[in-house]
Parts: sequence; C-alpha cells; structure tokens
Amino acid sequence: MKATGIVRRIDELGRVVIPKEIRRTLRIREGDPLEIYTEKEGEVILKKYSPMTEIDDFAREYAESLHQAMGHICLISDKDTVLAVSGASKKDYLDKNISPELENIIEARRPVIPDIAAGHEPLRLVVGDKEAVNYKAMTIVPIISAGDAIGSVVLISKENTKMGDTEMKLAQTAAGFVGRQIEQ
Repeated sequence: MKATGIVRRIDELGRVVIPKEIRRTLRIREGDPLEIYTEKEGEVILKKYSPMTEIDDFAREYAESLHQAMGHICLISDKDTVLAVSGASKKDYLDKNISPELENIIEARRPVIPDIAAGHEPLRLVVGDKEAVNYKAMTIVPIISAGDAIGSVVLISKENTKMGDTEMKLAQTAAGFVGRQIEQ
C-alpha cells in the first residue's frame, strides 16, 4: 500500500471525501460503485467495483471462442481495463487501461465499425496503444447489463479485410451474452 500524505476527516454523516487528484488518477467518477474491504490491522480499503471482474474466467473463454471461430483478435473490457484477450499478445492489452475513445464508445452505448479502409484513423483501444497502426478493421460493441454500460467486446483484424454484418452480429451476441451472465 502506498501512502499519499493526504489526510481527511470523517464528517458528521460518516463521509470521507476522496481528493480530486486521486479520483482522476484512478478514473473514479461520480456515481461509480466502490467496494469496501477491511483488514485486521484496522485498515479500510476502497476498491473500484466492476461487475465484470466476477466473470473473468468466462470472459477469457468467450474471447478465446470468438477468436477460434472468426480468426480475429478479440478483446473484452470493463469500463476501465481489458479483462480478456485472445489472438494477440496479452502484454499489449491485458489489464491495461482502455483509451478515452473506447470509453466514449461504451458510454454512447452504440456499436461501431470504424471505416479504417476509407482513411479514418484506427481507434486506440488502450492507453499508449502501439498496435493501433496495424489495425485494418475492427468492430466494437458495448456490453449492457441491467441498463448500465459496463464494458465492450472488440474484434480486430490486422489483415486487409472488412468487418461487416457477420462480425457485428457475433460481437453483439457476445456482448448480450456477457451482459446476461452478469445479471445472474
């Protein structure tokens, strides 16, 4: 655990304010759920909660199945990080923070097929994405669970191929299935 040197008092309602700098660094926004843990030594730990972490193994298996079926790279993310990757180097994506562009697509709740062949810039998927220059086609579908946008399913091709209805339907099916798994 790393000390920040910041001290805050508990108010009369039992609240503690998390400083803006820490919220920005940890990407905690108003309304984000936090899990509370306690340690025997009296420590209280707040951890950003993601329902997607409860199905990590399932997401990895689903990403692997999509990759095997389509031959495309498959990523599954929550609203902060990539949780599963298949068909690409895990060190390039796994547990990396998603890019603001991908975050915006998730928040917009609309599937996207960027037209890279028509000259649009490839979308960076993670912060510092060095592989984006190699993307030739992609499909991005937000995962919706209980009415909340909670993540995304991304299919990527590094070959000169175009993503179409088949890839979109497959990614939408995957996103719907993952969303329903979380609701159970």
